[in-house]
Amino acid sequence: MARSHMRPISPFDPGACLCFGSFKLFPAERLLTRQGVPVELGGRALDVLLALVAQAGSVVEKDALIAAAWPGMVVTEGSLRLQITLIRKALGDGVDGARYISNVMGRGYSFVAELSTQGELLAPDEHIGAQRLDVSLPGQVTELYGRGQDVAAISQRLAASRFLTIVGAGGVGKTSVAIKVGHDSRERLGDAIAFVDFAALSDPALVPTAVAAALRLSVRSADPLPSLLAWLRDKRLLLILDNCEHVIDAAAGLASGIAQATTDVHILATSREPLHVPGEQVFRLEPLATPPDQPGVTADAILAYPATRLFVERAGASGATLDVSDADAPVVADICRKLDGLALAIELAARRVATYGLQQTAALLNERLTLAWRGQRGALPRHQTLRATLDWSYDLLDDREKRVLCQLPVFVGDFTLAAARQVVPAGALSEEDVVDTLACLAEKSLLAVHLTGSLIQYRLLESTRDYLLSKSDQQIDGLARRHARYVLRHLEDLCAAPAASSASAPADIANVRAALEWSFGPDGEIDLAVAVAAAATPMLLATSLLIECRQWAERALRVLNPVVHGLRAEMQLFAALGLSLMFTRGNTDDVRVALAKSLELAQALGDAPSQVQLLGALQIFDERVGNFKASLSEAERSMSVATASADPATIATANAIMGLCQHLIGDQIAARTLLEAALAAPMQPRRTSSIYIGFDHRNRAGIALARTLWLRGHANLAMQTAQRTVEDAGKLDHPVTLCIALIWAVSVYVWAGDFARAEADIDRFIACAQAHSLGPYLAVGRGVKGELAIRTGVDIEQGIAAIRSCLVELHESRYELLNTGFNLALAEGLGAAGRTGEALALLEHTIAEVNANGDLYYLPELLRIKARTLQQTEGDHVLAAQACLAEALALSQRQGALSWTLRAATDLARLWAPARRQQARDLLASTLGHFEEGFETADLLAASLLLQQLDSPRD
Repeated sequence: MARSHMRPISPFDPGACLCFGSFKLFPAERLLTRQGVPVELGGRALDVLLALVAQAGSVVEKDALIAAAWPGMVVTEGSLRLQITLIRKALGDGVDGARYISNVMGRGYSFVAELSTQGELLAPDEHIGAQRLDVSLPGQVTELYGRGQDVAAISQRLAASRFLTIVGAGGVGKTSVAIKVGHDSRERLGDAIAFVDFAALSDPALVPTAVAAALRLSVRSADPLPSLLAWLRDKRLLLILDNCEHVIDAAAGLASGIAQATTDVHILATSREPLHVPGEQVFRLEPLATPPDQPGVTADAILAYPATRLFVERAGASGATLDVSDADAPVVADICRKLDGLALAIELAARRVATYGLQQTAALLNERLTLAWRGQRGALPRHQTLRATLDWSYDLLDDREKRVLCQLPVFVGDFTLAAARQVVPAGALSEEDVVDTLACLAEKSLLAVHLTGSLIQYRLLESTRDYLLSKSDQQIDGLARRHARYVLRHLEDLCAAPAASSASAPADIANVRAALEWSFGPDGEIDLAVAVAAAATPMLLATSLLIECRQWAERALRVLNPVVHGLRAEMQLFAALGLSLMFTRGNTDDVRVALAKSLELAQALGDAPSQVQLLGALQIFDERVGNFKASLSEAERSMSVATASADPATIATANAIMGLCQHLIGDQIAARTLLEAALAAPMQPRRTSSIYIGFDHRNRAGIALARTLWLRGHANLAMQTAQRTVEDAGKLDHPVTLCIALIWAVSVYVWAGDFARAEADIDRFIACAQAHSLGPYLAVGRGVKGELAIRTGVDIEQGIAAIRSCLVELHESRYELLNTGFNLALAEGLGAAGRTGEALALLEHTIAEVNANGDLYYLPELLRIKARTLQQTEGDHVLAAQACLAEALALSQRQGALSWTLRAATDLARLWAPARRQQARDLLASTLGHFEEGFETADLLAASLLLQQLDSPRD
């Protein structure tokens, strides 16, 4: 390579490449590049530059420059000055001390930069080694968060296929990943790597020329592609073609030609859509993983996700002091979720933390201001802001794609192809055009696509949706009515379909909310709003959005016109109101009023399944307030309605309701028969139209059966049933059902003496209740923790305090269902603490309440604990204790509660042992003889040990 300083070069060598600064000028091709990327320069400006470079170091008169650029024309010096300004701007003349063109006052201009020449294409030995290129692969970032597996997979597939395109949304990080793959390939390829950025290229015809320039090859012919392919034919290198989407056809043709003409050139392209040429492998780069939206998330937990790690690192690099605490963790996680894990969006937001702070940055995300937030000064213009990135993608679309895309923000979150076909007005487009356009938009990474079960769903990334709303708010408002009507039809279809076929229901919540908000809004339609609210309540209950369910039900009932909407909509709304009130505000009279009104409407409709479900809801309400006799009455009514209906599913539900009541009133034999019948009935497809989906009666039957089995003396089977029922409840993905299963399962484990399992399940219960704002359940959880503290002896006084506090909270919310069990544990704690007077008073009060209210299943145990407490009290209470134990024994036998019988028999045998040893031994042996399993549980171990002592000779 020869060098010349301040020396004119004229005439041009046909194959010359003139180099100055970071620029290369190819006179024959009329091409100027900067670091391998073509520079946009108009024809007149290029003529002036060529004239100046031809006489570099000399002053070129103004008239000579005008003659070179405007031959045969008369123009003013102002036109020349404009072209000189454009050239200087393109070259960056004066930036960071760079000097290219000097103005010589009164004469003309001079090109003053140092020039060098470079050889021609097809002469590689003169300037390029056959297997080695000296190219400027961009530097790699210090750490590429969350992309290790992607980089490894791309490298592996590229090595096997030689041609791979990384496809993804704008700002997802395609270029960074491609550069990382390039750097990782250095060990295998040395410096045989060329990076070509097409971003600044506006003319697709210059694609081959840009590649040649990146390879530092000059071009002689008008069509450089054949010469380029010939030169590459025996080369071994990696060619990275970045940002192909706006020159997609030309890039595809080039890549296809290279892939076919060579055997050892590997092509790695990046684009927002595939190139669609033979041999191409496509790797779709997904956004960075973000933490799930769940309560109680910690700093350690969110920093396990690459999106949040990137956010924290970039915020710190921008000057923010961001030491993420557990309190900050939900905010950081929410920011990254709202930005859909897009690396560019996260970096732009992170840069704002130093200016606005974390909380204000999060708040600004909701105001579309993020579209204008600027990034690094040295970034490409289209990466300077999110709006510029999205403008780039939007401008590449044709009119049809723009028209459809601008209507999609009416959807919030996921939507299906069927939804788009019904909501997006085709206008001049056919329905087939809309379908085809959606596929094109997805292929161009403007729609995210994912599979839910067997259903394809689409989603606009949040930043894309904000961008489109900023362009087409008025158009979206016009679509809102169509969207709300579609949501109503969709909800009605879900109501008529088995729940198993509606796996997409949770994903529809965002669209349901949007339809409700518009319908109830100033531009909405009240009748449509009420219809959507009534149809939406099953889904809101099913997903435990109880507060939201209550709010929409209350709002709809305030404006409901039963004549317009009919009794069924009113029935659904009252049922939803009652159920949501029960779990969010406690067992108030408003709950009973709403449920009773809904039952009255179901009777008017002659809807037997709904009547049974509503009677079940009222039965649960009466259980919760401690009125077990009323609860039994409602169960009996449900049996009557179900029997008359002759519907197997409705009869199974009634059996479950009645079986649970029989368990609570103390008839364990009848309870087991009913509960097993409920579970033995063929499973009917659950329907989301069930406005009572918060109560899965099959699941409640399972957990009640577990308790019944334990009382009947089948401890192992009981614990297995409890565990299986909890697992089944977890699969339903319904927090209320899971909480009910967990709390009742815990009682089985406590009875069996498995305190470790009870501790684990009560912690899970508390976490679930906290996550879904199930107020009374939180008090229940604290009470059970207190019970465990007493029974394990860890901290009796703390356990006493916890149960007392729990009982106060439960009484305030009229939640009395568990009072008997808590009072029993509290009495045991008081006795263990030596406060036997308080314990006896509490036991007497509880026994009286049990007899009055009807929850008799605990009565044998209350009598047994009373006997034990009497024995701990000063004075001779043996006869009174013996009487209590005898009554407990007889009552447990009548109830068919063998486990209570064993406890009473064990305590009575221990009391008799000194004076009536044989009688004690016979009682205990007879009772133990009825057991067939559970011999490793605490009660059976204690009874067996006592029997051995009674069988052994006296000392």
